[in-house]
Amino acid sequence: MYLAINVLGVVVFLTTGFLFSKDKHHIHWRSIGIMLALNLILAWFFTSFSVGQNAVKAAADGFNWLVKVSYQGIVFALPNWVTPAFGGTASSMNFITSALLPVLMIVPLFDILTYIGVLPWIIKWIGRGLSFITGQPRFESFFAVEMMFLGNTEVLAISGIQLRQMRAERNLTLAMMSMSCVTASILGAYTQMVPGQFVLTAVPINVINAIIVTNLLNPVQVAPEEDTIAKVGAEGQDSTGKREPFFSFLGDSILTAGRLTLIIVANVIAFVALAALVDKLLALIWKPLSLESILGVIMFPFAWLLGFPVHQAWILSQDMGLKLVTNEFVVMGKVAGSVINGYSPHLRAVLTVFLTSFANFGTTGMIIGAFKGLVDKEKNDLIAKNVGYMLLSGILVSLLSAGVVGLFVW
Repeated sequence: MYLAINVLGVVVFLTTGFLFSKDKHHIHWRSIGIMLALNLILAWFFTSFSVGQNAVKAAADGFNWLVKVSYQGIVFALPNWVTPAFGGTASSMNFITSALLPVLMIVPLFDILTYIGVLPWIIKWIGRGLSFITGQPRFESFFAVEMMFLGNTEVLAISGIQLRQMRAERNLTLAMMSMSCVTASILGAYTQMVPGQFVLTAVPINVINAIIVTNLLNPVQVAPEEDTIAKVGAEGQDSTGKREPFFSFLGDSILTAGRLTLIIVANVIAFVALAALVDKLLALIWKPLSLESILGVIMFPFAWLLGFPVHQAWILSQDMGLKLVTNEFVVMGKVAGSVINGYSPHLRAVLTVFLTSFANFGTTGMIIGAFKGLVDKEKNDLIAKNVGYMLLSGILVSLLSAGVVGLFVW
């Protein structure tokens, strides 16, 4: 019965995208059908076949290995923050040490792969393949794959020329897609808190679902003469186009990783504290009332449609609502370790996949701010007027990805 509810949920999520579509007559149904079939095949392969499971496990183990290597740098500077198992003296490790400080090594590593041309080559060919298979415009496919590796604001920053050349409606599509990205360099932090195999499964499925959902919500006709990719700024080049010296580039990358770590820490502390403040104020009205319970009620029907009995759907809906109003790190930190390991396989898979994206209220501000510095006022105003669509896009992608993966994990 719950499998049938899960199937119904996927249909409902797609139907919601259709009902809120800005142009129902120009939805590319053939392309959406191909992408949905591709996602079902990927989810089936990664969760039901030993080859797929081993591939995802190997990728997750690879990120965990990078995290363990990064602990050597942390031990050198802060030995009392790391447990003896990794060379330190701490009795236990906190959220910052276990999940965030490794970013200081992993971000520069991915930047080095970009500097030497490995990552751009991978992005280019995966993007071309995705465009060929799905029939989607070349840059939208290219952008979706770039987001998977580089993150939303980083991809927007290096795509300024393309954004200024494209119509405002296509810019809106990219803004909506940006709600559903992750950054490969931060996946190691995710895998320290929630099951790594489902984190890595979510990444490619999110990419395809971002294209599906934006095709439903904001279908845009792209003429052949528009379907081009402008030359974009390259990592490791200065303002004159000359290649930046490697160690200068590496220093900037390390500083960027440091800023990213501080931003995440600041956001987690602030959002958790603000949520606690709101809970205290709500408790003055009625003691059981909290922000988590309110958002849990709103998200409960969607959680139930992912194929759960009522009590498990309620648990999931609380975490879903908390993630949307704060961020994925807050919820991952809450359920890390024994909590999520105690969940049923279906709940563990669905929750992990739902959490693996940047879709939350705070991300909308980041995206609008990034566009504001890259495009003219008309294009930026269109994006700012469609914040609701951006949020809806991010939520639908997370629900659709969780629903697709959940079909194969019970």
